[in-house]
Amino acid sequence: MRYSRMFIPTVKEIPADAEVASHQLMIRAGLCRKVASGTYTYLPLGWRSLLKIIAIVREEMNKAGAQEIIVPSMQPLELWARTGRSVDYGPTMFRLEDRHGRMNVLGPTAEEVFTTLMAGEIKSYKQLPVNLYQITPKFRDEFRPRFGAIRSREFIMKDAYSFDVDPESLDKSYQAMYDAYCRIFKRCGLEYVIVEAESGEMGGSGSHQFTVPCESGEDTIVYTEDGSYAANLERAEVDALPKEEADAEIPPPEEVHTPNVGTIEAVCGFLGSRPNDMIKTLIYSAGERTITAIVRGDHELNPEKLAQIIGGEHIDLAAELTIEQVTGAKVGFAGPMGIAGKVSNMVIDHAVAAMAAGIAGANKSDYHVKNVVPGRDFALEGDNITVADIRFAGEGDTHKGKKLLFKKGIEVGQVFKLGTKYSKKLGAKFLDEEGHEKPCIMGCYGIGINRIFASAIELGNDTNGIIWPISIAPCEVIITSVNQDDREVARVSGDIYEQLLGEGIDVLLDDRAMRGGVKFKDADLIGIPIRITVGQRSLAEGNVELKLRAESESSKVRIEEATAKVIELVNELKEQLNV
Repeated sequence: MRYSRMFIPTVKEIPADAEVASHQLMIRAGLCRKVASGTYTYLPLGWRSLLKIIAIVREEMNKAGAQEIIVPSMQPLELWARTGRSVDYGPTMFRLEDRHGRMNVLGPTAEEVFTTLMAGEIKSYKQLPVNLYQITPKFRDEFRPRFGAIRSREFIMKDAYSFDVDPESLDKSYQAMYDAYCRIFKRCGLEYVIVEAESGEMGGSGSHQFTVPCESGEDTIVYTEDGSYAANLERAEVDALPKEEADAEIPPPEEVHTPNVGTIEAVCGFLGSRPNDMIKTLIYSAGERTITAIVRGDHELNPEKLAQIIGGEHIDLAAELTIEQVTGAKVGFAGPMGIAGKVSNMVIDHAVAAMAAGIAGANKSDYHVKNVVPGRDFALEGDNITVADIRFAGEGDTHKGKKLLFKKGIEVGQVFKLGTKYSKKLGAKFLDEEGHEKPCIMGCYGIGINRIFASAIELGNDTNGIIWPISIAPCEVIITSVNQDDREVARVSGDIYEQLLGEGIDVLLDDRAMRGGVKFKDADLIGIPIRITVGQRSLAEGNVELKLRAESESSKVRIEEATAKVIELVNELKEQLNV
């Protein structure tokens, strides 16, 4: 490619609405342009990188035995209603009505469509296992799209779905995808960690998340310093706290008037207490059931953990009317005493069970209760009472006695063991060897193509611009022709360009009639891994200049040796990534 014929609109200024390095550099390097909040047009160089990522993903998926298909992005809402995910996704799902009044969605993912496809095709165990995938745009109406390609409303995702006869066969499919993901992210030049993850609205029995540690990431990785445990924040387990010992006998509960004081902060200010002295009672709805969750005032309830405790059903904070019916008080004054018999399940966090005493809502408007002792004033066991870990991990928590640490990261992929959640509801069944009908055992495997793109930039950049891994760089080599109007400079630059093209090297020739300084700045900004500089001074010595984008120093190479040296460097950089 010749720069003079390419559309590469680089920008000097940092865009005002770009919050993180990847977003800023994607705009400045001419890789993309914003169309609207959370949607982007990818320009030639950006699309070249995305195509290289897609090629790596496709190659590894095919190698792992998956088969590529494509399904519609516009899907009948009725399919999502059959699995209950039309409710689970809520306002995140784009919905549209066609001219006949039929409701459709723009797919945020495609479990329903793939499972329905297999329900119509799979009849016998002899047809299994099957693993199908696609690489297509997905759509999610994010409340706050941000960070460019890291959280957008339209994005490219590879999603795969495996169908097996039993859990043991699923384990093999899952491991094949897990291993393929490791190869994909290594080939893309990403440093990543694998953490245990919650399945969330996907459902299923197990999940692992592939995360790129990065300060601009929106996910939190929770881990022990020795590396023996790592999970995302939604999944991270914490040890139960030791039982607190009271300094003296705790008096009976004492009701206190707290007018219009309904938040933890307000109660603490009114009573002079601390958040960790408070017992927070929350009311949730899970279908037809009402759930009470109780956590310490300084802790945050983890809805994913709570949902798993009650059987994996989707939960939402209860409506105000429901809360008032259960507690007999307005919102903000719920408490654990006397409430177990009014709800389907009462789940108490370990940290609350360990408290010597605390302050709780009185189930009476404008009143709280002091000296509430867990186990004395409300039960810690019973037919519908469970004590469990239902909160987010926080500073000071441990896992199996080891201190938990926290760092930010970008989720680039996740694998799930779905089990029979979708196959049972959508009829994906087969006849086994004995002729018995059974539901397919499913797995699901997703990779964010745009997030790989953004993560590579977040990890690889400096004050001058992007530093691409060679495997996904828009081009592998750039030839900077200084003094392009000099016939010898233009000739040598053109000769090396043609030689590299002939050897299959992805090369960009900067043949613009511009000052060398401008060309150098653009080359660094775009981040192409290897730069050859051809100028009058070096040619007079019979040399060209060779520089790696990731290094500060350059070297001189004889003109006749330049092509061979560049090919050697390209191969070395690729070998480091197992490309």
